[in-house]
Amino acid sequence: MSTESPTYAPLHESGRLPDDSQPTLVGASAAFRLMRGRLEQVATTDATVLLLGETGTGKTLAASLIHSLSARRRCRFVAVDCTALPSTLVESELFGRERGAFTDAHTTQPGRFEIANGGTVFLDEIGDLPLDAQAKLLRVLQYHEFERLGSPRTIRVDVRVIAATNRDLTEDVRLGRFRRDLYYRLSVFPVTVPPLRQRRGDIPALAEQTLIRLSQRHRRDTPELPRDLLDNLIAYDWPGNVRELENVLERALIVSGRGTLQLAAPLVDEAEEPMANDAMRNFTDVQRTHIIQVLETRRWRVEGSNGAAAALGLRPSTLRSRMRKLGISREWPARMPAYT
Repeated sequence: MSTESPTYAPLHESGRLPDDSQPTLVGASAAFRLMRGRLEQVATTDATVLLLGETGTGKTLAASLIHSLSARRRCRFVAVDCTALPSTLVESELFGRERGAFTDAHTTQPGRFEIANGGTVFLDEIGDLPLDAQAKLLRVLQYHEFERLGSPRTIRVDVRVIAATNRDLTEDVRLGRFRRDLYYRLSVFPVTVPPLRQRRGDIPALAEQTLIRLSQRHRRDTPELPRDLLDNLIAYDWPGNVRELENVLERALIVSGRGTLQLAAPLVDEAEEPMANDAMRNFTDVQRTHIIQVLETRRWRVEGSNGAAAALGLRPSTLRSRMRKLGISREWPARMPAYT
């Protein structure tokens, strides 16, 4: 059996040059410092890393940080979303295929491991990888070799693997959904990426960085983040974590006028799970509180250049309609809590 080795792919050929418009890991809380320390500790080694954490916590950014601090940083960082790979094409996408390997294989195509030779492959949501592909991945981790689909030639690669999951892989192993031997190979150095509710002190810096980046993307001046709005962001539990924070701030940026950020009411599908409905209620409270505070500063005057509608960047009729929907009247208590 012949063996071939693909060439190394330098960073400048990968299209993954550093981009200031992309999010980065930000934080100074105890939970963040602990995670960051572990990432830096393992980055200089070639150990396989398993990133654990809820959806939206920033596991992809953590993987990218490991790569950027490693000796492989000048080669490619190839991210693979295992949930997005069709089960019929997983092997072809990861390990490549030869022309004619199956009906629609009209050309020879290298896989992600071959493309990332010399660099890092990040396997996001590894728990969704089919069992047959898990066996081939195990071989890559053990022997650094594989064959393209439809080819007898063995290809050797030098690739570091970082995997991530929001699932309990030990339970998946117990139920036979995940290979035990692969689990032990992947979890050489597990790192938990904490949820945002465990690092509330990082929210101001995260919000500021996110607003600057989103303002650049949408070609707008970066708005001021009011203290009361920031307090509500800190108090909220963020079931969708950093990803949800970014979505909320982007909506707010779009609807806000110049100068000061105002929170937009979220658009939540009624069919979504209960935590989304909780988010709807919480952010309705945030919006209600913000409108009341603006009305108070304008002595409950809606119209005019110094009225609440102008301060909120709304038409008077729109503000009145929103006040009716939110149940706001002059008799509303002056200092309602943001959450009930």
